[in-house]
Amino acid sequence: MAAILPANSYDSGQPGARVQPMASPPARRAVAPWADKLFSILAHGAAWLTLGLLVGIIVSLIIGAAPAIKQFGLAFLWTSEWDPVQEKFGGLVMIYGTLMTSFIALVIAVPVSFGIALFLTELSPSWLKRPLGVAVELLAAVPSIVYGMWGLLVFGPILSTYVQQPLQRLLGDVPFLGTLVSGPPVGIGILSAGIILAIMIIPFIASVMRDVFEVTPAMLKESAYGLGSTTWEVVSRVVLPYTKTGVVGGIMLGLGRALGETMAVTFVIGNMNQLNSLSVFEAANSITSALANEFAEAGEGLHQASLIYLGLVLFFITFVVLACSKVLLSQLKKNEGARS
Repeated sequence: MAAILPANSYDSGQPGARVQPMASPPARRAVAPWADKLFSILAHGAAWLTLGLLVGIIVSLIIGAAPAIKQFGLAFLWTSEWDPVQEKFGGLVMIYGTLMTSFIALVIAVPVSFGIALFLTELSPSWLKRPLGVAVELLAAVPSIVYGMWGLLVFGPILSTYVQQPLQRLLGDVPFLGTLVSGPPVGIGILSAGIILAIMIIPFIASVMRDVFEVTPAMLKESAYGLGSTTWEVVSRVVLPYTKTGVVGGIMLGLGRALGETMAVTFVIGNMNQLNSLSVFEAANSITSALANEFAEAGEGLHQASLIYLGLVLFFITFVVLACSKVLLSQLKKNEGARS
């Protein structure tokens, strides 16, 4: 007749084996009834605090820019005159400089970042992958003022001597192209600022692209290689379709960084509040550099209100960019769901 074992013991089934006591279940940790409620309050408070700060920033910008909004209205956006003496202000030059430099930065940075991410994930030997990846990420740690000083003292003269002057000699008499390369050969201007911004945002975009490329299932890539696909075909037909939402997110991250950059642009854009031509070598200004240069000396009145108005415009541009990226990402996810 089988012996009845205690509830906290077990028999190994071996002849002569001693009955071993079973481990007692761990005691449940007593949780105070108010802990979950406190955690919920703190989490909700953090979320509402963030939203409150955002609303507070918007309201303070609108209040500060109210005199300029009342005086100039929406005409401020397409008026190029900026004269603090006569209190005539228009933000077209700064808005154009901000958008143009960011556009040039994206045109340069996106292909370079894509090439870096592709090399690190698909082509790089194992001994080079980690050092090169760390080197790319270290570029993001360089202070922006160092980029600005390097652009003004080193890159600007090189751009003027080896790019701007040869292009002016080659295309100076061509009607439209001559206008694009006109301007004094000093190496500062919209193109110089755009290239410096591109160097600054490459680490951000490349790091995001590399990370999303690495999450592509190895089975998909190996299957494509097994069918005879080239590296480019694997990337374009397997990796990019699988990771396009992450790629778009990385590009928008870089664009946001370019729109908000201040010191590097201030050094190399020229800080001129006039739009003489559409040349990429012409000195111009941006919203952030105008705020950095003039806000400390601006007196109360229309000058200060106009600068705050510029800040409000930059906030709106950034909001539109982020909203468009969210819409694009949601559309991409919807299309992926429909195909699956």
